[in-house]
Amino acid sequence: MSDLKLEAEELFRSGKFFCSEAVFYVINKHLGYPMPEDAVRTASGFPIGIGRTGCVCGALSGGVMALGLKFGRSKPGDQAPKILEKSRELTERFKARFTHTCCREITKAVEFASKSRREKCITITGAVVADVLELLEENP
Repeated sequence: MSDLKLEAEELFRSGKFFCSEAVFYVINKHLGYPMPEDAVRTASGFPIGIGRTGCVCGALSGGVMALGLKFGRSKPGDQAPKILEKSRELTERFKARFTHTCCREITKAVEFASKSRREKCITITGAVVADVLELLEENP
């Protein structure tokens, strides 16, 4: 688990991926690529609160997308009883740790372009990966 957390943090730190992409990428890899590797593109619009709007944290969005790799549905009419439960649990854990789910609220105390904001987002990215991994393992 800690290897994937560190990998996601490093992908963000290095500038290779933003938060949502890093979370989705490492979880997809961990699950043996249920989606093609280039499916990470679907997570590319979520950083900085969905397209830089400051809304829902990109790491959280990427985490919900990653949970969908295991618990989501792929065909109309399929059942996916666990995805909403797991997504809610991830969001509750996130709020307990960071108080808000909005990027602008989580980072408002630091200047956007600052190193401290970047480090905070890297930490958040790693925390979401750890939570998603735990949620994937519960009731497999």
